[in-house]
Amino acid sequence: MLGFAAVLATPALARIGDDAVTFLFISDVHACRMGMGLSTNCMQEGKTDANLLRHVHALNHLAGKYWPRAIGNRAPHLPSAGRRIGASRGIVVGGDMTDDGGGQTAELEEGTQILQFSHRYQKGTGPDTVHYSVYAGLGNHDLDQDGRPPNVNWYRNELRDYVRITHEPSVFFKAPVPAKSFDPLSESYSWDWGPLHLVQLHRFGGDTRKGAISGLPWLKNDLAAVGGRPVVLFQHYGWDPFSLQRWDSADSTFDDDGTGKMRWWSQAEQQALLDTIADANVIGMFHGHQHETPMIYRHGSLDLFKPKAAYMGGFALARFGGGQFEVALGEATDDHGGVRFTNAFSKPVDQQAKG
Repeated sequence: MLGFAAVLATPALARIGDDAVTFLFISDVHACRMGMGLSTNCMQEGKTDANLLRHVHALNHLAGKYWPRAIGNRAPHLPSAGRRIGASRGIVVGGDMTDDGGGQTAELEEGTQILQFSHRYQKGTGPDTVHYSVYAGLGNHDLDQDGRPPNVNWYRNELRDYVRITHEPSVFFKAPVPAKSFDPLSESYSWDWGPLHLVQLHRFGGDTRKGAISGLPWLKNDLAAVGGRPVVLFQHYGWDPFSLQRWDSADSTFDDDGTGKMRWWSQAEQQALLDTIADANVIGMFHGHQHETPMIYRHGSLDLFKPKAAYMGGFALARFGGGQFEVALGEATDDHGGVRFTNAFSKPVDQQAKG
C-alpha cells in the first residue's frame, strides 16, 4: 500500500470553506496500566502507553493533511480526494477503553486504566493528549469484569460513572462533553453536529448483560424525534465474523465455523436493534471489537465501518457534507503523526425522511 503524504497544517489552515462535519472514530484503546506496570500479556500484545502516544500524535496531526487520492494502487473515488482534512468536531470511542474493567483495584478507588485512558483521551493542549472532545463508549472489556463480593459491580459502575460525568447534562453540574439526550438507565446518549445526529450505544443497542438495562426504548424515541435527519450509530459489536462467532462443539471453542450458541450477542438481540432503527435514516454504524483487520462492509442495508484497534494505531476519518458521506480507515505509521489509509468509502446521502 502507498503511504499517505504527511503535510502538516494548523486546524485554521485545514478548514476547507464549507459546513461539512468531519469527525474521528476509534475503538479498542485497551489502556492496560496496572499500578506501576502492565496487566498480564499487555506488553506482548502491544497494549502499551508508547503505542497509545503514537496513536494520539496521529489523531492530532490529521487536520491539514489530505484525503487520499490513492490507496495501494487504486483510486478510492472519494469526493474529497486531494482536499485538506478539516478539523474534527470530536473523537467517538467504540468501546474497550480499558483492558480490565478500568484497572481493577482491591480497594474502592479509581482504577489505573481509566486514569491512563483519561490522560491520553481527554481534550487537552499538550502533545500527550488528544486535542478534540472525546465521546466515551464502553465495550465488553469495560463492563464484564466482576469485583470482589459484595462489590461485584464496582468496576463496571466506575466506567459507567465516567460516561455519566463526561456526558450527562445536569442543572447542577456542567458535563465536559454534554450530550443532547442521555438515557440514565442504559447510559446511551446522542448529540448533533450540524444536520448530523449521532448516537452512542456502548456494547450494543439493547444490551442487558451484567445488570445493564436495555436502551432500545430510549433509542426508539430518540430516533423518532429527529425525523428524517441522517443518523450515525456507534457501538462495540458488529456483524463481522468475530462478532458473530458461535460455539464449535467439534473443537470445543467459539469460532467462525461453529453452529451453536452465539458468543457475543444473539440473533434475537441483533434483530431487536435492527428493528428499532429500521425507520430511521441511518447512514452508517461504526464499531470495534475485532482488533487486527480494518473493515468496511454491509449487513443488509446497513453500512458498517471498523478500523484497527486504537492501540494498533487504527482510526476512522469521516466527513458528511455536500450530500455525501465519506469514510477513510487509517493507522499511525510512526511516532511523529504519520499515517496511511487502508480503506475508503463514499455514498450520496438522502437527508429526507424515509418513506
